[in-house]
Amino acid sequence: MLKIDEVIVVEGKYDRIRLSQFLDATIIETSGFRVFNNAALRNMLSYAAEKRGLIVLTDSDNAGFQIRRYLRSFIDDSNIKNVYVPAVQGKEKRKRAASASGILGVEGLSEEIILKALADAGVEQGKEASPKREQFNTIDLYRLGLSGKNKSRKKLTLILKLLGLPEQLSTKETLSVLGLYMTKAEFAAFCDEHAAELTAMD
Repeated sequence: MLKIDEVIVVEGKYDRIRLSQFLDATIIETSGFRVFNNAALRNMLSYAAEKRGLIVLTDSDNAGFQIRRYLRSFIDDSNIKNVYVPAVQGKEKRKRAASASGILGVEGLSEEIILKALADAGVEQGKEASPKREQFNTIDLYRLGLSGKNKSRKKLTLILKLLGLPEQLSTKETLSVLGLYMTKAEFAAFCDEHAAELTAMD
């Protein structure tokens, strides 16, 4: 696994799943163009860029470049590292037909192509540009009633909202992102502060 300290931004879930197979990094989805209308997601990306720097890895089609340009409209260029993948003709296996552009998205590219693109952009393996963060896991959420219990998803959604984070983050994405914002002790204290609101959901 290639360890990357910066936060990687991709367009969708399947891109994130693909990169997670060989990269050890925090990966955030823009959910396509949803980032255009999601203030919480924009705030999270801005915070991540300032804290750790962003690696933008979108598809090499018109939509991918629109998203890149949009990110630059609210994030300083000095905090962005653009990684460009080649336009490879083809169709992803999970799709019935090729995309409008006829080229493969990030999810359809080989590991070798993506790693070369990262290297060409100057992404360094294991670079520690900022202090190590704690790695959250499902047990941390379970202990706080935010995973594996009755109403866990609704409670987690409330906590994400209170933190100003996108409410649609999956549990896995939440675990990856939390370490950017706080330690486990700080998160537990935050949940404790809102214990009444969480208990009211039972």
